[in-house]
This record gives sequence, structure tokens and C-alpha cells, in this order.
Amino acid sequence: MIKRKVGMALSLLLAAGTLLGACGKNNDGAKNNAGNKTKTFSVGMVTDIGGVDDKSFNQSAWEGLQAFGKENNLSKGKGGYDYIQSTSDADYVTNLNTLSRQGYDLVFGIGFLMQGAVDEVAKQQKDTKFAIIDSEVKEPNVASVLFKEQEAAFLAGVAAALTTKTNHIGFIGGMENAVIERFEAGYLAGVKATKPSVKVDVQYAGAFDKSEAGQSIASKMYSTGADVIFHAAGATGNGLFKEAVDLKKRDPNRNVWAIGVDRDQNDMGPDVVLTSALKRVDIAVQDTAKKAQNGDFPGGKDILYGLAEDGVGLSPINAKAANKDAINKAVTDWTGKIKSGAIKVPGTLAEFKTFSPK
Repeated sequence: MIKRKVGMALSLLLAAGTLLGACGKNNDGAKNNAGNKTKTFSVGMVTDIGGVDDKSFNQSAWEGLQAFGKENNLSKGKGGYDYIQSTSDADYVTNLNTLSRQGYDLVFGIGFLMQGAVDEVAKQQKDTKFAIIDSEVKEPNVASVLFKEQEAAFLAGVAAALTTKTNHIGFIGGMENAVIERFEAGYLAGVKATKPSVKVDVQYAGAFDKSEAGQSIASKMYSTGADVIFHAAGATGNGLFKEAVDLKKRDPNRNVWAIGVDRDQNDMGPDVVLTSALKRVDIAVQDTAKKAQNGDFPGGKDILYGLAEDGVGLSPINAKAANKDAINKAVTDWTGKIKSGAIKVPGTLAEFKTFSPK
């Protein structure tokens, strides 16, 4: 009798174990299946100090992130797509860590100013994928996105040289670094290739978030004879547009032009914005997010966008430009030469010194 009870107990125990094992497997499978169906790819970004509404660099990145979110039916916020705005460089590490700890699959650091922070956080948060725009971080979980800004700036220089009536134009940079130097070198090369007699004033504001500084510099340039000014200064460049718009209002017949950067900035002054040197940060953000989502994340690699990759370019020439057709023709011709490799646009001031358009 005792043996029989013990045997029955063992049988029941084995059956229970088998059932629990089966249930465990089924539950895991259900969990995995549910996870495959409901788990969405989430992506966030941290702006540099220019802010998400800088009308330029950060805004372009945010537009790209929004487009990715819309394309994938994601909602703004945790588990979908979102951004954190930095008010100072001291915020970068904290903000990057915040998005990583909230479980975002991919986190963008927008701007070369964030290189150190991305490098530091990527080493700590190894399970999070990161991407930095405009700089290089050599970590296996970081993709570095770079642009040939000089190629877009070259076309802006062509447009400026063909538009000026005073043979005097300007360039306003934000902070002196390799990225803005590429803009400056390309712009100077475009002018040299088109009309070498044109004088180019160059001045740096020392910041990307000081609109008043941009306006002050623009005011001095316009008052000393410049009639076309190109900026590569983020939100600081907003001051350029304000000054140009104000001058045009005071004298509608005055030849006053401004050239935007990063995105088509025609909305900053339809009567004064000649064109913009496009830097498709929005496309780069979308592309990188798609690659990460599809399991093809380029961690530890550099991704370079130029004219040939449609990563940079020039926005439409203002219809009010007197010689719009001539500018368009020249831009088309030079674009073809750059894409074919017939001409290499200098990316540094040292390269510009030996640059020959022939």
C-alpha cells in the first residue's frame, strides 16, 4: 500500500513537472511572439545648446526623427521617438544617459560639441546604440555621421559671386572648428571659381546660439558694402536674417541677400534669402535609424554624405534674383563636375590655398 502511494505521488510529481515545463515553454513562446508583435523600435536625440527650434541644424535633425516616427507609426514619447534639449554642455552626459536608461534603442547626439559626452556614455551603456552627427566616436556601438559641407558651400559661393553687385560678400561662422572650416573653405572656393575678384569678409561669432551677435556682425558687413552674406552659425545666423529683413523693409530697392544653411531657410525671409546650403541632417537621421531598426546598424563606422549621396546640396534660388537662370546653370554645371570627381572641393583653409578650379 505504502509502495503504491509512493508510486502515485511520484507519477503526479512527474506529471506536474512535465505540465509546468510545457506551460513555461508556451508562456515564453507567447511572450516572445507578443514581443515580436508589440515591441517597437524607439529612437531619441539630444540637441546641442542651439536648441531644437534653432531653425537650422538641430531642427533639421528633429524633422528627420519626426519623419521616421511618422513612417513607423510611432508616438512621441517614451517607447517611440523623442528629444531632450540641452541648455548647456554640462547637460550632454546626463541627457544621453537619461534616454539610454529609458530604453531607447538608438540615441543621437546632435553636433560635434557632444563628441566627448557620446564617447563617455557609449562606453558605459554598451547595450544602447548611439549615433553622433558631425564628429567621430570610435566605439562599436556608435555610428559617426559626417558630411562634405564644403560641397554645398561651394555652390553657395557660386550663387553669391553671381549675385553680388558690389563685388563684396560675407561669411559668418559660429565657432571655429573643422565642420565650420569646411563651410568656409568651400564657400571661398566657389567664389574663386566663379569670380575671383569678389572680396569676402569672414567673421566668427564664437557661438551657435547668439542671434544678437549674428545680427551685429551682419549689420557691420552690410554697412561696409557687402550685399550677400552666408552663415554657418546655427541659431546665431537668425540674426543675419533679421538684419537683412530690416534693411529690406527700410529700402525695398536695396540689393540685400542672405544665404541660409543646413535646411532651406527661405522661411526666414522670402524677400532676402537667396538660397541655402543644404546639409541633410534630416535624411542622415532617418537613414541611420532605418539601418539600426533593420539590424544593419553601422556601429564603429563613419558614414559620409556628400553631393553624390544627395546628403548636401543647394536649395532653389530665390525667384526674385535678377539672374536666377544664370545661377541655376552654373550650379548645375559645377554640381556635375563635383559629382564626377573632375573637381575636388577643398575642405580646409590649407587646401583652399592651393585650390585651382581648372
